[in-house]
Amino acid sequence: MDKARREIPGGAFVLIVMLSVVAAVVYGVLHDQVTARVCIEYFTITHPHLVDSESPTVVGLAWGVVATWWMGLFLGVPLALSARLGSAPKRSPRRMIKAIAILLVVMGVSALASGIAGYWLSASGRVPIFQDLGEILPDDRHDRWMADWWAHNASYLVGFFGGITLTALTIVGRWRDRRTGSVSPKPQNPRETPQE
Repeated sequence: MDKARREIPGGAFVLIVMLSVVAAVVYGVLHDQVTARVCIEYFTITHPHLVDSESPTVVGLAWGVVATWWMGLFLGVPLALSARLGSAPKRSPRRMIKAIAILLVVMGVSALASGIAGYWLSASGRVPIFQDLGEILPDDRHDRWMADWWAHNASYLVGFFGGITLTALTIVGRWRDRRTGSVSPKPQNPRETPQE
């Protein structure tokens, strides 16, 4: 059976979208496992009620999925379009894994740095917590809440702009491949076929 008959039409497109959603959810769950332990009140007091638990593990798992799957879908569709649409050499889902992984690492480092900065700015009095929140959160949780808030915002901002950048780089890379006549590398295993 030849490659064209084995491949599901649009399968690679769907795989790239699914890869983006799964990557976003895994990142979100890991991220929220940390931030729920830094300040559980970030989720239980200043977010809508989601689960009947104050366990950081349960809350981090629930919010990690709910708060990220849509971002993975939102960024995954344009990424898949940039990788598969048109006549330029197409990018396989396998080829997109490294780029997505790099983006997740950059997001994680940005979230960590921003969380530390948010904590320090709050603890030093340079950036106080919002007045309304200061009234409903225990005093000893203000700095930790700010660390979470900064970390979450950094993840969303870096993820959003990083996703746009990744999409643009994919378009440029395919355009270069077409101009130079490059194609995806051949699989090492003769039984393995690339998802082109």
